[in-house]
This record gives sequence, structure tokens and C-alpha cells, in this order.
Amino acid sequence: MNPEKDFAPLTPNIVRALNDKLYEKRKVAALEIEKLVREFVAQNNTVQIKHVIQTLSQEFALSQHPHSRKGGLIGLAACSIALGKDSGLYLKELIEPVLTCFNDADSRLRYYACEALYNIVKVARGAVLPHFNVLFDGLSKLAADPDPNVKSGSELLDRLLKDIVTESNKFDLVGFIPLLRERIYSNNQYARQFIISWILVLESVPDINLLDYLPEILDGLFQILGDNGKEIRKMCEVVLGEFLKEIKKNPSSVKFAEMANILVIHCQTTDDLIQLTAMCWMREFIQLAGRVMLPYSSGILTAVLPCLAYDDRKKSIKEVANVCNQSLMKLVTPEDDEPDEPKPMAQRLAEPNPDDTPAKQEGTAGGGPDGSCDSSFSSGSSVFTPASTERAPVTLHLDGIVQVLNCHLSDMAIGMMTRIAVLKWLYHLYIKTPRKMFRHTDSLFPILLQTLSDESDEVILKDLEVLAEIASSPAGQTDDPGPLDGPDLRVSHSELQVPTPGRANLLNTPGTKGLECSPSTPTMNSYFYKFMINLLKRFSSERKLLEARGAFIIRQLCLLLNAENIFHSMADILLQEEDLKFASTMVHTLNTILLTSTELFQLRNQLKDLKTLESQNLFCCLYRSWCHNPVTTVSLCFLTQNYRHAYDLIQKFGDLEVTVDFLTEVDKLVQLIECPIFTYLRLQLLDVRNNPYLIKALYGLLMLLPQCSAFQLLSHRLQCVPKPELLQAGDSPPAAPKSQKADSPSIDYAELLQHFEKVQKKHLEARHQRSGRGDHLDRRVVL
Repeated sequence: MNPEKDFAPLTPNIVRALNDKLYEKRKVAALEIEKLVREFVAQNNTVQIKHVIQTLSQEFALSQHPHSRKGGLIGLAACSIALGKDSGLYLKELIEPVLTCFNDADSRLRYYACEALYNIVKVARGAVLPHFNVLFDGLSKLAADPDPNVKSGSELLDRLLKDIVTESNKFDLVGFIPLLRERIYSNNQYARQFIISWILVLESVPDINLLDYLPEILDGLFQILGDNGKEIRKMCEVVLGEFLKEIKKNPSSVKFAEMANILVIHCQTTDDLIQLTAMCWMREFIQLAGRVMLPYSSGILTAVLPCLAYDDRKKSIKEVANVCNQSLMKLVTPEDDEPDEPKPMAQRLAEPNPDDTPAKQEGTAGGGPDGSCDSSFSSGSSVFTPASTERAPVTLHLDGIVQVLNCHLSDMAIGMMTRIAVLKWLYHLYIKTPRKMFRHTDSLFPILLQTLSDESDEVILKDLEVLAEIASSPAGQTDDPGPLDGPDLRVSHSELQVPTPGRANLLNTPGTKGLECSPSTPTMNSYFYKFMINLLKRFSSERKLLEARGAFIIRQLCLLLNAENIFHSMADILLQEEDLKFASTMVHTLNTILLTSTELFQLRNQLKDLKTLESQNLFCCLYRSWCHNPVTTVSLCFLTQNYRHAYDLIQKFGDLEVTVDFLTEVDKLVQLIECPIFTYLRLQLLDVRNNPYLIKALYGLLMLLPQCSAFQLLSHRLQCVPKPELLQAGDSPPAAPKSQKADSPSIDYAELLQHFEKVQKKHLEARHQRSGRGDHLDRRVVL
């Protein structure tokens, strides 16, 4: 510093003392400056005051010499003390040089800067608020200072500034938020702690509404929540907890939509605390904001669905995610299926809740949401609807939702509970918004069929519920159900017309195919037949699926849909099947289900007596396809009490190729005859006179069997038939018993017998072709 330079009004003694390396001498100089400035204040000499401050700033505080800078800092503090309440007029000039020293390389100088600024702020109090941002910026840097003395000094200044902000009602929150938004992304733990402490203070001030600006800082808060420091994480938890309390108290002022995507992002993090906290926030948002959250459904589902598959290690996250999922599902209502513009919110609120109507409800078996999963979102809880939604009604856009659901269902690595939740969502959407959902059916159909191969029975059950809803929903009734599942279908779409009501009885026409007996019930739509075709195609391509789950799938479908329609349509399709071996296997499977499943009790009763034209039509349709398997054809005749025709069929067995598989099926049929299902047949053996063809048919089976356990079983049964001499009755009974169905004018048994012979001829030719290719094991029995 130039000793000859004029520093007036500062005396040479003051200048010399300010430059001294001893703190005590600098302090004496500061007292002299304070005295000098007080005189200028008394004289109202603002020019001299400014001149003193400028000199201390430029010549000392910003000097290259460290002792001069220290002297300048203590001198500026002395000026502020002397100015008192008038210091607010000179705050910019006082603060700026001190803040510059915050960046000094000398830790002692940074400490003195803290001390000087503390004195300046202590005097000015509320007058420093217009300069709050620069003060905050400087303090945020010192919060991470490596020197403990500097940190201690900054903490004192920080507490003072917090006291001033808390006491004042003139804090410029709007101007502060951009700086807070920038600083909140600091990675330094001390800086983060500083930021969190200030947010806590601002949140506690009644006159400061930080909730309005929460979208600006929420992402940063969740970033800080992932800090490695336990104390910082705890502080951040407290801050987020306070904000959530405010949100619950004042939902009308919350900008839910602006924070939805932030929560979606943090719900997908790998940090358990962040994920749980974000999920809890999401739960509250869905329950408080209601339909405002619907536009973000796809993102919410992306975050929530994977959490449903968590194990007990993340049980808390899983439980909250489940509530989020159920609550979001409840927001979708039938009015979301309206093709026109949605109704104003005021009108919606005035209308009754569609869920309370006796319309189609989804129960536990129907894949709907379980009420027990979300007690806090019961019908009695209030759901806030922001006023802004009255001006802009929320419209449900299914494209994104369906895309997310499809993606999760396609991921075979995803957990079982997630897959079940996806299927529940699909079912719910088909129930609530069928018209919109059927636009996506063609894209969903293949993956729904693929899901039938899932390892979990529960997943398959939910999958079948969705497929059954697609097949039976009135919204799916179209003139053209769209392309079938690929060009490699063996049966073309043109050959398999969708059944229409009002078909005439064609059973007496010799050239009639089973296709023309398609089901015609108003509960089925255009997708039903497509479903049956694709299901059989899948069984054909995945024989393991047919063996392991085929019966299970078909039985469940019989519960969900009309059993008669299922058997009728499958029989139609199998009649056109070119893979005769698969057709025989599939017919055997269907026949076993028909004869043994409790779900088909009514259908068996319908076929048992063939009293109605519909039952006779069904019998003929089934018969034509059952001809792919001779033994199942006989069992169908036993079921329908067509004993004379069964006897005629068994007579034809002498012309067939008798294999081990064939005899195994005869064995199984004998076992079935001993089951409760054929109780009526065994009782009819008591009426020998009116049932000679039943007895002859059973003897025919006995003659087919080798000496085995089934032979002994059937032989013992026939030995119990009373008055064996009556078995010598002629081929024509004295009366036409009802049990023989000999006088049913609606059924052309001769034509059916011809059809049986024709089908068996095809099977024989096919077996010979396979044998010629070397891929068929000849298992014929040599008698």
C-alpha cells in the first residue's frame, strides 16, 4: 500500500493501524473509524460516510495485502455499528467487499469476513433482506468450508440470518426460489445440510408459503434424501414429512400435476428410503388429487407395478405400492368410456357414483380391486378435486396405460404378483371402458394367449378372466373381428364365419359340416370364435401346455363363459383340423372334461336326454368331431343314451387298426363306466328288456379287451345283470325304448355312422403316411 496516498478522512494513524498484523491494533483502528463515522452521521454528512466505506472497501478489504484486507473487514464492520439503523442505506457497499473475502484462500481471512458480516447483519437486521440472495449464496459456500473455525463462524451468521427471516414478513420468496432450486442439487453434505436447514426454517414461518414452490425443489429434496450421511437423510425426512402434512391440510393449493412426474421418477429408484418416501407421497397424491392424476397413470403404473412383486425385505414399499395401485384403479369409471368430450366436473360431482350402481361389478374372482387393500380410500373418505379441473376436465387416455401393461405382461422375468396386477388392470379397463379398450384388443390378444403358458395357476386364472371378458363383452361385437393370429392358421377366416342367431336346423342334411352348428348366443361376440381358434392353435403348437394345463384352462373357461358355446365352437374348429393326431388328442381331452368335470354338470344333463332341439344339435356337432377318436365317440353315445348307435359303432371297431393306445382308451372308458357320472347307465342294466343294446355294447367292449383288470371289472359288472337269458332277444326290441333313441327323427344316425367311417379312414391313411416317413412307432397289437 502506498504510504503517501491520501486516505482522508481516515487519519494516517488509522491507516497504519488497519495495516498492522496485530489484531489488537486493527481493533483500535476500528474504534477510531466508528467514532469518526458517528460524527459524520451526526452531521448528516453522507458524502464523507460513503467516502470512508469506499476507501475501506477498495483500498483495504479488496487489497492484495492480507493484513490490509483484515483491516478493511474490521473497518467496514465498525462503520456498520456506527451507522446503526442508517446502515441499511449503505448495505450494498458494506456487504459486497465482505462477501468477496468469503472466497479468499486464507482461512483466517474467511473467518474475519464471517465476523465482519455478522456485525453488519446484526446491526441492519431486517434491512438486509433485499440482499438475502447474495448473503445466502455466500453462506452456502462457507457451509462446506474445510476449516472448522470458518464453519463455526458461518454457523453463527447463519443462525442470525434465520432469526431475521423468521421475524420478518418482508422476505422475498419469489426471488429466492431460483437460487434455492440451483443450490439444492449440491453434492456436498454440508451444503446439503445447510439447504435443508433453511427449508425447515422457511417452512416454519407462517407468512411464507413454500408449498406453492414445492415443485421447484421437490426433486432436489429427494436427491438429498439419498445422501450417505444418516443425519442429513433424517433431516430431509423431516422436511418432506412437514411438506406432506401441509399438503394434507391444504390440498386446494397444491400443484399435484406439476409434481406427479417427479414422484414417478423417484418411485423407481434403487434406494429403499427414497422409493418408500416417494411411494407414500404418490399414495397421498392419488387419494387427495383424485382424477387429476389420471393423465399420469402410465408413469405411475410403470413405477408401481414392479414393486408389487417385492419380497418381505421390501414389504413396506410393496404395501404402499399396492394401495397406490388400487387407488388409481378406482379412479377409472364407466364415464371414461364416453366417446364425446367429458362432462364438466361440477356435473360429475352431482351425479351418483357409477361404482354404486347395480351394474356389472368386478368381485374377487373377477379380477377387480380388493376392498381390503385400501381401507384409507373407502367410500367414506373425501377426495379433493382441485378447482382447476372444472375448467379442464380430465380425460383418460388409454394408449399409454395399455402400452405399459402390455410391456409388463410381456416381460417373463417380472414377478407373479405384478403379472396378476397387470391382468386385474386389463380386466378392470375392459369392464369400465370396454369401447376404448377394444381398440387395443388386437395388440393385447397375442400376449394374453401367451400368458396361458405361465407357471402360476393364479396368473392363468386372471388371464382367462380377461380373455373371457373380451370374448363376451357386447363392445366386442363387430362385423369383422380383425385378422386372426398370423397367416399360418390352418383354418382360414373365411371358412370360420362368426356364428349368427337364427340358423335353421341343418342336422338332417347329409352334407352338413359341424361348422354350420356354431353357437349362437347373444352373450358371445365376434372375438369369441377368434379366441377359440387361437386357443386350439396354441394347444396344437404347445403340446406340453395341453397336457399340463389344457383341462384346467378349458374347465375355467366353462365357468367364465357358456360351456355349451365352448364345446360347440371347439368341435366346429376341430372338424376342420388337418393335424389328425392333434384332433384326436384334443377330442379325448374335451371328452374327459365333459365326462368328469363338476363344472359341466348342466351340460351333461342337457346331453343326457336329448329332449330339446338344441341338445340334439349339440350332440350332432360334438359327434362329428368326436369321430376323430373312436372310443370317445362311444363314450359320447353312452352319455347321451344312444346305446343302439354305440353298439353299431363298436361293431365297426373290427375294421379299425387296434393299437395299444386304442385299448388303453377302452380301458379308461370301462373305468369311467364305474364312476358316479354313469350311475344312470348302470341302473339301466336292471331293465334288460328295454336296454338290450346297452348290454350288447358293453359286451362288445368286453370282447375288445384283452385279459386285464378292466376286462375283469367289466365282466363282473355284466355278471350282475339279472336274467341273462333275456340277452338272447332279437336285434329289434319289442318296443322302441326311449333310452335307445331309436325313434329320434331329428338325428340321422346312418349319416353319422357314415361320417364316423369316413373320419376313421382319414386317420388310418394318416398313420400309414407317418409310418412311411419313419416317424411313427407301430404299436398295433397282434392277436
